[in-house]
Amino acid sequence: MPRKAVNSNGADVVKAADKATERLAEVKASIGQVIYGLDEVVELSLAAILSGGHALLVGAPGLAKTRLVETIAIATGLDTKRIQFTPDLMPADILGSEVLEESEGGKRSFRFIPGPVFCRLLMADEINRASPRTQAALLQAMQEHHVTVAGERHDLPQPFHVLATQNPIEQEGTYPLPEAQLDRFLLRVDVPYPSREAERDILMATTGPNDAKATKVLSAKEILEMQALVRRLPVGEKVVEAILDLLRLARPDVSEEKDVQMGVSWGPGPRAGQALMLACRARALLQGRLAPSTEDVAALAEPVLKHRMALSFAARAEGMTLESLIGRLAAKAA
Repeated sequence: MPRKAVNSNGADVVKAADKATERLAEVKASIGQVIYGLDEVVELSLAAILSGGHALLVGAPGLAKTRLVETIAIATGLDTKRIQFTPDLMPADILGSEVLEESEGGKRSFRFIPGPVFCRLLMADEINRASPRTQAALLQAMQEHHVTVAGERHDLPQPFHVLATQNPIEQEGTYPLPEAQLDRFLLRVDVPYPSREAERDILMATTGPNDAKATKVLSAKEILEMQALVRRLPVGEKVVEAILDLLRLARPDVSEEKDVQMGVSWGPGPRAGQALMLACRARALLQGRLAPSTEDVAALAEPVLKHRMALSFAARAEGMTLESLIGRLAAKAA
């Protein structure tokens, strides 16, 4: 007998999903007033937020990655702060620090001054330009939603999300993100060059006398309610099996694919399956559907797996790419 769907469905879920879909359409329309030709990038970024996770935006300079994050912050109603990562950035510049103060009575005590990480949407600009020590300062915040400074725990506001940007072509003076930190990102979102039509719209909209602005649509409370709703959406057994099949196919020690056995250095762990399950639900909600399908699994395979796998040197030398490999695996699994 097949197992039941992961979550039960009910009238309250249907009603909440319909309302959320309408509100999310308003969010996408608000973002669309400023960001042109990046509908898929916007959808993936919103899916990461609805899933309660973080996203890594990778693209060449000038593709509106920074503007996208700022616009998403406005439309979703999440207070945002920006950190420009540089080689001399220190962990205290992100987390905050304690300062020694003296009261009027002469009594001395330490006071914690929060860093920019204490916000709901943190933009980590060019995250790979900071040293590994500084990059590691974000690990606890991204995973546990609190930081520890001088032995004291400080909780971050809820919800808390990191949208980080990375430039793939300027590698001088950069520090590759360690696998442990890459795994903290729910999705890797590749930002492409715009189409000719989208670039025409960009030219006309950004070189005139008026600068388009996004409008606030959601609030932090609504985001939290939507995140709870995403976890209540039903997932059919066929989708669960497709996710499990994809994960097994991508792991070199258990995969039946020769390309994976010979060409993949390491494959995705269980966190990849969790990310795929949540992101599929979020994508379905964004598109006005009550439950995800295997098409969602195929569409999200690359954003979920690309930063959680690595090709061997020999495979890269033979011209193999992760994009093509993940595409083949997703087609077979879904």
